[in-house]
Amino acid sequence: MSENIEIMWEGRFITAKREGKWEYVSRSRGIKAAVILAIDDGHVLLVEQFRVPLGKYCIELPAGLVGDHDENAEEDSAIAAIRELEEETGYRADTMEDCGEYYSSPGMVSESFSLFRASGLTKVGDGGGVDGENIVVHRVALSGLTDFIESKRSEGAGIDVKLLMFLQLV
Repeated sequence: MSENIEIMWEGRFITAKREGKWEYVSRSRGIKAAVILAIDDGHVLLVEQFRVPLGKYCIELPAGLVGDHDENAEEDSAIAAIRELEEETGYRADTMEDCGEYYSSPGMVSESFSLFRASGLTKVGDGGGVDGENIVVHRVALSGLTDFIESKRSEGAGIDVKLLMFLQLV
């Protein structure tokens, strides 16, 4: 990358940038994301929440931001993944296996996410996220995952592209 990056606009969580002809968005303050693949007894944990940019509900793997608050700016991604899984789904994982770093839309967004595989799951609460998130938890049988996604799509829900990657694995 060149050093001729123009900051067009910066908010608390995102920054719009221009470099030559390219305009793109990045996370502000070095914030990263963690995405969790949690399979429990032949079922995958998915979340459904309203996404303002889409203007509709979206079916996703559980995920969250890493280092998004000043008090946890240096947070380890695996610790954030454990925290986010419990907040969103109500399940606690004994271990988080780091499956690598990925980019979801590299032509428009510089954000990456770390994918974690959760194991040793224990249900410890209802999930639903933190105040204002209103997350619905879905524990979907792997054998019915394709039908579940198509049903949600027909209801008008958005489907996160990361589920396409997961569908190739099952």
